[in-house]
Amino acid sequence: MVAAFDMTIDVKTETSGGSRHTIQIDAHTLHTDLAVAATAPGPHDYFDAALAACKALTAVTYARHKKFALDKIHVHIERDDSKEKEGTYVLKLNIEYEGALTAAEKQRVHEVLTKCPVHKLMTTTEIDIQTAPLPA
Repeated sequence: MVAAFDMTIDVKTETSGGSRHTIQIDAHTLHTDLAVAATAPGPHDYFDAALAACKALTAVTYARHKKFALDKIHVHIERDDSKEKEGTYVLKLNIEYEGALTAAEKQRVHEVLTKCPVHKLMTTTEIDIQTAPLPA
């Protein structure tokens, strides 16, 4: 049985021998770099940003569905990767809500954020990474 993949992402080195890369996600172009004087976010930055973006999108989607007065959300992430080689990668999120939400509504939105798809993916899903050479 062949797995059906619904998303493709292409990453290519921009210049021979360089560390800056172009990331193509459908019609969107991003960049990544690991050079000392990096000109773009590194892969860990995108990993962390995926969580922050998912939290923000989950909050506004849930608030809209419940008709809560959430005008804006600010998700701030601090990363501690000092023990990553030992298997511990810490992301500390601080979340601010703007709008006329009651304390109970803020609490409910906050509780829902632990169920955002990327949070669940990062913490409960077995990920099967299959690396193979690209066809010539």
